[in-house]
Amino acid sequence: QAQEDAGLEGAVPIPVESGNGDKELERVIQAVVDNVLWQMALDRKSTALKQLQGHIWRAAYTTGQVKGEVFEDVVPAIRKWREAGMKVYIYSSGSVEAQKLLFGYSTEGDILELFDGHFDTKIGPKVESESYRRIAASIGCATNNILFLTDIPREANAAEEADTHVAVVIRPGNAGLTDDEKSYYSLISSFTELFLPSST
Repeated sequence: QAQEDAGLEGAVPIPVESGNGDKELERVIQAVVDNVLWQMALDRKSTALKQLQGHIWRAAYTTGQVKGEVFEDVVPAIRKWREAGMKVYIYSSGSVEAQKLLFGYSTEGDILELFDGHFDTKIGPKVESESYRRIAASIGCATNNILFLTDIPREANAAEEADTHVAVVIRPGNAGLTDDEKSYYSLISSFTELFLPSST
């Protein structure tokens, strides 16, 4: 990733390690840390950064230091949808590995069995409509038979451009919406507010 970013303003290069002792190793480690901090400061969604995040999270989740927080309305709603024959997928800027850790070590226990699959930025950025078309093709479903839940208007726009249904989720800690966004999008504050048709 550092090589790909070499031409970007402010990019932090990572020197190649030649095996010349601890001092050089420390210099390489510090460059990696600085590069990661630079990417995080820019809120980059690079696959490499998300994979590193996944490795760090694995250690935190498996030792019990961290649990994925799941709102209490989520699990009952998803169980109901699945009983009605619907499939549920996760599409996140977090890596698939990070998603599986979050839902495998959640405040509701291991809930991975509730999901039919996981997608991350390898399928494409969440702000590009083509990503939603790729997901639909991957799961063998027309885009207009998909409901995408998000808290980010740019993602909602991209999903809508792909003819996907969208609801914007209002939760504590989410960024606020403009008045135009509030009036334009279908808004929910709980999964219990979604009444989805049964799968055919």
